[in-house]
Amino acid sequence: MRIAGIEDSVSAPKFAPAMPLADTPSSIAMIGITLGDAAGIGPEIIDAALQSGKLNPAFKYRVIGNRAGVQPGAPTRATAEAAREALEEAITLAQHGEIAAVVTGPIHKARMKAIGFEFPGQTEFFATRTQTENFAMCLTGGALTVALVTAHVPLREVPDLLCAAEIVRVGQLLGEFLTRRGCVKPRVAVAGLNPHAGESGELGTEEIDIIEPAIRTLQSKAGNGAVFTGSFSPDTVFNRAVAGEFDGVLCMYHDQGLIPLKLHAFDQGVNVTLGLPYPRTSPDHGTAFEIAGKGLARADSMIAAINLAASLAQPIAV
Repeated sequence: MRIAGIEDSVSAPKFAPAMPLADTPSSIAMIGITLGDAAGIGPEIIDAALQSGKLNPAFKYRVIGNRAGVQPGAPTRATAEAAREALEEAITLAQHGEIAAVVTGPIHKARMKAIGFEFPGQTEFFATRTQTENFAMCLTGGALTVALVTAHVPLREVPDLLCAAEIVRVGQLLGEFLTRRGCVKPRVAVAGLNPHAGESGELGTEEIDIIEPAIRTLQSKAGNGAVFTGSFSPDTVFNRAVAGEFDGVLCMYHDQGLIPLKLHAFDQGVNVTLGLPYPRTSPDHGTAFEIAGKGLARADSMIAAINLAASLAQPIAV
């Protein structure tokens, strides 16, 4: 079906509209969905997703947050504070087993920082609140899945932050995620840091000194059958992954992974926090205050985020 101002996703499966909570059997698992900053597009894309007929009917859905009195496109300190409160509520519900997974609506990082939110993003918030040290940021959409060795840090700091241990740690999380999604022997390409993956040391030595030793360690520890290869030139590896040569790409920094992902699948991209005790996903876009309430926002990414959370919350078939 079509919701006013929302374009249908061409690939999502068709289901009946999501059932209201009161009409849903209590035995069905619940997924919590935070509004994000309610002055942004979060509320409207959540509403559209719930009415789309494209959500998994094996779950019921609980919207978390307060939108009362909020004017679309007009963020305030109160809307940022409400977004923070919704995140805290989602954490509490998940820890008490009342929800099986969390899908987070978009927040505005600068406005969150202004109210004392001390985390670079929602990824780090969930990791801290769940006391998870082994976590990573992953994005998936269309034919591309990427994981980030470094995430919300300035680009100038990336070379100093790279180390073999972190590449191995995030690579293993990516391999586990791909296995969870049905890849029997995940093929993971490891991107270089420098242009042309360093051109044999002529354009940088991080590939020789750090990345390639990490790849050898990853391959030796690949208990899930994952195959790690590289390092590959960043300007070609994503095209090769989309063409089907690789199941995932391990990226050295934030924009190295997000730029190709958003170019390839902007309206279907999903952010996943790897390593948490329960699934947490979010649409891969921001608050879009400038179009909030104008009937222009697409729900595709939110639908994909909810369905991925549902998929990850289901028991693994044996």
